Amino acid sequence: MDENKILKGTTTVGITYNNGVILAADKRASMEYFIASKTVEKIQILSDSIAMTMAGGVGDNQALQRYLKAEIELYKYKKGKAPSVKAISTLLANILQQSKFYPFYVQVMIGGYDTKPQLFDLDFAGGLMKENYTSTGSGSPMAYAILDDSYKEGMTEEEALKTAVRAVTAAMKRDAATGEGVDVVIIDQKKARKLTAQQIQTYFK
Repeated sequence: MDENKILKGTTTVGITYNNGVILAADKRASMEYFIASKTVEKIQILSDSIAMTMAGGVGDNQALQRYLKAEIELYKYKKGKAPSVKAISTLLANILQQSKFYPFYVQVMIGGYDTKPQLFDLDFAGGLMKENYTSTGSGSPMAYAILDDSYKEGMTEEEALKTAVRAVTAAMKRDAATGEGVDVVIIDQKKARKLTAQQIQTYFK
């Protein structure tokens, strides 16, 4: 199978900071050289305290999101409490590993807050890695240049937000498959919340 027809372009970024996790992503969906959509939401809030980014096949990502949302609700119904970020990340890693002969073509980040901020990076074969910051998609090399230079332990929310937006913006300038703006989700002790376009715009300055 031609690898170029499997891989899809995008840029997603995840950063942990002193009180939470920032997830950021561009809004362009591409099919080789064709821009299929300019308004894709690549960050999905799975529960009050967990969110997931998507890179790769759109249908595969959407199927996994539906599955995880259902599993979170079932867990809450049975246990009377929400699952941990690591538990949901491990569940997804198991799904991906068991499907590796008929794989989901995805690269995913799961970020959230339970007792502390947590960020996990998963590949299509079920590899699971805990990270302080990470990036996925065709624009990730450009994003990593910003992340490696700017990340530090104990960052404030403001610092992490500026870094995340700068990282996706850098990818938009150099990667043709990344573009159309930036979406941002913040997850802290209170809940997961998506910033408005007006709020994000202040971080482009």
